[in-house]
Amino acid sequence: MTKYKLEYIWLDGYTPTPNLRGKTRIQDFESFPTLEQLPNWGFDGSSTNQAEGRSSDCVLKPVRIVPDVTRKNGAVVLCEVMMPDGVTPHPSNARATLVDDEGAWFGFEQEYFLYKNGRPLGFPEYGYPPPQGPYYTGVGFSKVGDVARQIVEEHLDICLAAGLNHEGINAEVAKGQWEFQVFGKGSRRAADELWIARYFLERLTERYGIDVEYHCKPLGDTDWNGSGMHCNFSTAFMREVGGKAYFEALMAAFATAREDHIAVYGPDNHMRLTGKHETASIHTFSWGVADRGASIRVPHSFVNNGWRGYLEDRRPNSQGCPYQIASQILKTISTVATVTSAAA
Repeated sequence: MTKYKLEYIWLDGYTPTPNLRGKTRIQDFESFPTLEQLPNWGFDGSSTNQAEGRSSDCVLKPVRIVPDVTRKNGAVVLCEVMMPDGVTPHPSNARATLVDDEGAWFGFEQEYFLYKNGRPLGFPEYGYPPPQGPYYTGVGFSKVGDVARQIVEEHLDICLAAGLNHEGINAEVAKGQWEFQVFGKGSRRAADELWIARYFLERLTERYGIDVEYHCKPLGDTDWNGSGMHCNFSTAFMREVGGKAYFEALMAAFATAREDHIAVYGPDNHMRLTGKHETASIHTFSWGVADRGASIRVPHSFVNNGWRGYLEDRRPNSQGCPYQIASQILKTISTVATVTSAAA
């Protein structure tokens, strides 16, 4: 038997942005454990804004396990938070309300800043570095530094070893800003992988004395870019049938649901969606072919393939909860499918 270090991780009850939490359970197994072998576990919800002190028990229900190569015999166990009965989802449990549609494919482009001593890596103690321009996909110490590159490469290796479906990494527009991309076939799977990847990144940067800054506009009202989490999405119908009429009906539904989408696309988005820096205004909805300034960017491949394929919603920000984002997108899509079916 081998003693495995099982890091149970979950989302706390803080709003508008939940925090990742984690604690380690040691348990004997003959080989790397399966999800079915993992027991539920408890925690003190009064310390995570998920219960009151006089009734503080909450339950962790494992929903995904991945290897953790940073620890000998390690694993990360993603959990849903349940009420004390172990059956009823906790009100903070956004995963439980997300429809698990395997035909819905999601790709999240997670942008973030690396911060040290209250400022992005590479920023001088006072003032700003040279204006943005050379930093995006940059190469060389003056553009990306040394520690940042080391962190993002190490993070990528950890995630790939865990079996997460990373699709790429790159330095972003602002100095000290980076991005990784995660893709998943299945609404819950994609969102799960993003949260696990965030966990690995935050834990990794502890070693370097560096923080991950997910705020969508950490440098405030300046010409420095904010951070988004563009969401690429498709359904089986969009990929296999589609059509211009369906697409136009879908865009009309997105325009109607604009406020519902903005409500779950991450806090402080008004600071980022200003109409500048290749973002549409938070108060409008637009779509455009290859238009980085549109609310939804339509790839040339989508149009050239008979209005079939995937679309990119550019409004979600870097703090957004992927469970809530995917849920709202699928909810809007479902209204169009119902109307289309009824008309047929």
